[in-house]
Amino acid sequence: AVEAFSRAADALNGLLSALTDDQWEMVALRGLDAYGFVAHLTGVEDHVRAALEGDPGVADVDHVAATRSQAARTPDETRVAWRVAVDATLTHLAATDDLDQVVAVHRTRLPLRSLLVARTFELWTHENDIRAAVGMPRSAPDPSTLTLMTNLATRLLPVAVARVGNGQAPVDLHLVLTGDGGGTWDLALGDRGASALQDVPEVTIVAEALDFCRLVANRLRPADLSTHLGGSVVHVPHILAGATTLALD
Repeated sequence: AVEAFSRAADALNGLLSALTDDQWEMVALRGLDAYGFVAHLTGVEDHVRAALEGDPGVADVDHVAATRSQAARTPDETRVAWRVAVDATLTHLAATDDLDQVVAVHRTRLPLRSLLVARTFELWTHENDIRAAVGMPRSAPDPSTLTLMTNLATRLLPVAVARVGNGQAPVDLHLVLTGDGGGTWDLALGDRGASALQDVPEVTIVAEALDFCRLVANRLRPADLSTHLGGSVVHVPHILAGATTLALD
């Protein structure tokens, strides 16, 4: 997880180093240009590091509100300020021997290794937001990083599906993700309640792992995810809508 986070930071740093001044000002998403994204990521980094140091004040702060206020800076000054924040986190992690410790930050409580994978997800997502804005091709995480990302996303999927409707009818999901980072998961979704001992319908979803991660990042609409389906397909829209709620922004 530490290595995945470090690689995602290196990838974003490389992209930012290659942007022209004009490209820094191209709006990527929700009114944010590269300056806005990097200011946000710098603030998030400050909060994560504070949480690692035991500061309870960042536990209930909204993730989007974590954006660091910045005075007027050049692209390189903005990038370097973020890179310094990332390196401070990596220095802290190098002295940490317990990746299973639970960290409370931005209204979530996750084991540190899971939080780092979530941060990897965020860095990769915003890297691609900027790439899209400046007309560059999308990037993909390396296979080992993508595996960590799909494992985290599938582990959290039952919680995500529960967010989009209480009392949802129970369904057993057989999820098959293909390509790098892929695998097969059997997940119990919905309100089991009194139905736990009864027959529960099953739905099968087959999709490409990288596209599934783009869905989880809320950068691919459920209707645009290429899938092969089987079983109780009536549950599919609800499941895919739930997956998009895992996005940090």
